[in-house]
Amino acid sequence: MYGLQQFFIFFLSHPLQLASLLLFLFLSAKFLLLSKKNSNSNSPPSPWKLPILGNLHQLGTHPHRALRSLSLTHGPLFLLRLGSAPTLVASSPESAKQIMKTHDLAFSNRPYSAISNRLLYNYKDLSQTPYSPYWRQMRAICVTRLLSARRVASFRHIREQEAAFLVAAIEEGASTPLDLGELISRMTNDVVCRVAFGRKYDDDGGEEEGWVNRFNGLDRRVEKVFAEFDEFLDRVVEDHRLTTGEKSEEEEDIVDVLLQIQRETSNSAVDRDTIKAIVLDMFAAGSDTTYTALEWTMTEILRHPRVMEKLQQEIRVILGDERNVNEEVIERMDYLKAVIKESFRLHPPIPLLVPRESTQDVKVQGYDVPEKTRVIVNAWAIGRDPKRWGDDAEEFRPERFLNSKVDFKGQDFELIPFGAGRRGCPGISFATASMEITLVSMLHRFDWSVPGGEEGGGLDADEAPGLAVHRRTPLLAVPTLYSP
Repeated sequence: MYGLQQFFIFFLSHPLQLASLLLFLFLSAKFLLLSKKNSNSNSPPSPWKLPILGNLHQLGTHPHRALRSLSLTHGPLFLLRLGSAPTLVASSPESAKQIMKTHDLAFSNRPYSAISNRLLYNYKDLSQTPYSPYWRQMRAICVTRLLSARRVASFRHIREQEAAFLVAAIEEGASTPLDLGELISRMTNDVVCRVAFGRKYDDDGGEEEGWVNRFNGLDRRVEKVFAEFDEFLDRVVEDHRLTTGEKSEEEEDIVDVLLQIQRETSNSAVDRDTIKAIVLDMFAAGSDTTYTALEWTMTEILRHPRVMEKLQQEIRVILGDERNVNEEVIERMDYLKAVIKESFRLHPPIPLLVPRESTQDVKVQGYDVPEKTRVIVNAWAIGRDPKRWGDDAEEFRPERFLNSKVDFKGQDFELIPFGAGRRGCPGISFATASMEITLVSMLHRFDWSVPGGEEGGGLDADEAPGLAVHRRTPLLAVPTLYSP
C-alpha cells in the first residue's frame, strides 16, 4: 500500500511525467483495440507490433533481408504497421502478380512524401506522382516520345562513345587496381547527362558534377538541394529554349523533346516545372540504379571466373578484331543476356520496389486490404525464392536462363527488377542497352582479376545498409589488356 501511495505522490508532483504516462496508456489502449479489431477481420497475417512504432524496429539495416525473414514466418503476403501506416508486403510471384496485374489499377497510387513532393516540383514527375489524369499523360509522353524504342536507338551513338571513353580510361590504368564502381558511375552519369540535356556534367569545368553528386545522395538537406537543383535546371531549360530549332532530330535530347511537346500542344500539361521534374526522374532511374546493377554484375563475374571466361569467349568470338563495340552485334550474345538476368535476379537495383498505395478496398489472395494501405513488393526475396528457382537459388548460375523464356520486362513475376503494370519502369530498354554495351566493352578488351592474386571467391558481396543496395566496400579489380 505504501508503494502505491509513493507512486501516486510522485506522478502528482511531476505533471510532465504524469502526462507522458497517460499518453502512453491511451496509445497502448488504442493500439490494443485496433489489434483486436484487426484480429477479427480477414486481414493478412501480421507479426507482433510495438505501440507507436509498430514494426519499424524489425526492419534493421537491411530491410529487404528483414522482410524476407518475416515472410518465412508469416507467409508471402503479410501486413506491417510502419509508424501509423499499414503496409502490405508481397514476397512471392503470386502475390506480386495480384498487386501489379490482377489489381493493378487498385494499387496504382503512390504514398505521399513531403520530401519527394518538394524535390519534384509538387509531383510534376512520373515516378512518384499520384495516379491521376496528369500521370497518365506523362506516362504516355515517356513511352511514346522520350523512351520509345526509336528514341532509345537514337541515343546509340552516345552509349558507344562513352563506352569507348571507358575503355580508354581502363587502358590508362591497366595492370593496377582500379575502382570499378567509380568508373562505372562516371560513365552512367555521363550517358544520362548527354541524353537528358545534351552534354556531360564536366564539359565546362565541372559545374554540373557537384549537382549530380548531390542528387546521388551526398547532400540530404532538402531545401538546399532543391535550390541548387532548381537554379541549375532553370539554366538548362533556358539554354535549350534559346537554341530551339538548331538541332537535327538525331541530336535532340530529352529537354529538347519536352520543349517541342510544350510548343505543339495548347494548354499543355508540360510546363517548365514538368521538364525539370522529368529530368530529375531520368537521373534517379537512369544513373544510380544502372550503376548499381553494373557494379553487382561485375562483382558476380569477378567472383565466378568460369562465368567470366565463358562470357569473354562469346564476346570475343562475335566481335572478332573489332576495336570498338557496335550495339548491333550485342543482340547475338545470348550468354551476356543470361548473365544480366541472373544479376537482376540476385541483385535487383531497388530490392524493395517503389511503394504503391491502394485507392480502394480490395481482396488480395483472400485477404481484405483496405483503402490507403501502402504496398511493398520485395523483388529481392522473390528472386531468391527456392520454390521458384530451386535449391541453388542463392547461387550465381546464368545457365538457368539459357533455355528459359523468363524475362525482366514485367510479364514474368518471378523476375521483376523494374516492377510491372502501370507503375512499371518505362526505361527498361534504355537501362538494358547501357548495361550491355558497358559489360561488353569491359570484357572484350581486358582480362580481370582481384587485387592480390586471389581467386574470385575471395571477393566479398557484402551490402551497405539502406534501401538502395550498394556494395559495402569499393569494387577493386585489376585489368590486363587482352592479347589474342
